[in-house]
Amino acid sequence: MTSTIGRVLRDRNASLYLGAVVVSGFGTSALWLVSGIWVKELTGSDGLAALCQFALWAPTLIGPLLGTLADRSRRKPLLVAANLALGVLLLSLFAVDGTGQLWILFAVLLVYGACGVVTDAAEAALVPTAVGKELLGDFNGLRMSANEGMKLVAPLAGAGLFAAYGGARVALLDAVTFVLAAGMYGLLRVRESAPVRERASLRERTAEGARYLWGHERLRPLVVAGGLTMLSSGISGTLVYAIVEGLGHSPAYTGVLYVVQGAGSVAVGVASGALLRRFGAWRFGGAGIALTGVAAGLSALPSDAAVLAGSFANGVGLPCVLIAGLTAVQRETPDALLGRVAATANTLMFTPTAVGIAAGAALVECVDVRVLLPVLAGARLLIAAPLLLRRRVTSRSPSA
Repeated sequence: MTSTIGRVLRDRNASLYLGAVVVSGFGTSALWLVSGIWVKELTGSDGLAALCQFALWAPTLIGPLLGTLADRSRRKPLLVAANLALGVLLLSLFAVDGTGQLWILFAVLLVYGACGVVTDAAEAALVPTAVGKELLGDFNGLRMSANEGMKLVAPLAGAGLFAAYGGARVALLDAVTFVLAAGMYGLLRVRESAPVRERASLRERTAEGARYLWGHERLRPLVVAGGLTMLSSGISGTLVYAIVEGLGHSPAYTGVLYVVQGAGSVAVGVASGALLRRFGAWRFGGAGIALTGVAAGLSALPSDAAVLAGSFANGVGLPCVLIAGLTAVQRETPDALLGRVAATANTLMFTPTAVGIAAGAALVECVDVRVLLPVLAGARLLIAAPLLLRRRVTSRSPSA
């Protein structure tokens, strides 16, 4: 494992990619928290503050359509242009100094989220060319570790900067990170052929990616399992305050649980390449989902140690099926379809989180958390079972 990770870190393109992920992820995580604080401070409204997260999330609902854009141009120039455009766009937040300009903030966040969907698809499509398919598992795991690591430190830094200088300075920090990321993407050494001109309509091209994904015997089980797991994750995320209350702690203790979970995600990201090679995508993903089932069971116990262990186990288990799914999509999809297929997979795996949050918010008000958590544990084990028990499929894919 160490030697392979060393190969990734020594690879020029891989290290530039990871550098771009770290710097842009830092700015994004900082603004993610600060946007809500900013709106809350200006309006006093919890609902409007929550809309900031909705604005960032909403574009994932049309992810397959946006992902098609990543297949219509060379991915490297697209990444450079999108990051530079976001850097310029964020400067418009200097105009926000009262409730009358809040529409600017929400408009920026909506475009921000849409650009994120496009750049995620372009990144997923370019990585196999830039890094090589043999290093995809290690690279995707390290990318996950970098993202989770930024989530541990950037929100605190962003909140401190906001308290000292205001939201516009956080936007400036985020803009600088995007410019730096654009520079790193610009330094990538890749050879991309011009995309083939397609006469089909945008809707037909989008549907082609969805059909490929859904008809693929290896990809469909991973994506379905990932979506169901994230649905259950959304539900369990709403239970954290009830869990903390049951332990007799203040709501601030949730921060400790999130840090422990983040540490677990960083750890599994580093090990994921070796685990993928050892167990394969299905068993790696299935084992991770099963571990989140154990985590839910531990969180139901009235013990600090058990809940902390459950948080760490959840952090380790949750990324497994996501890393396995993305890596499989990159390995099994033709380059011409990769942007839209990756975006479709991301939509199917991540959008259920929002549904789970809504369902969990309703359930936690009427069902005891000590009942909900064992039910979630059982559900996750059922989700994992098809991946752990399924026979290896030898056919590669349907025709594109």
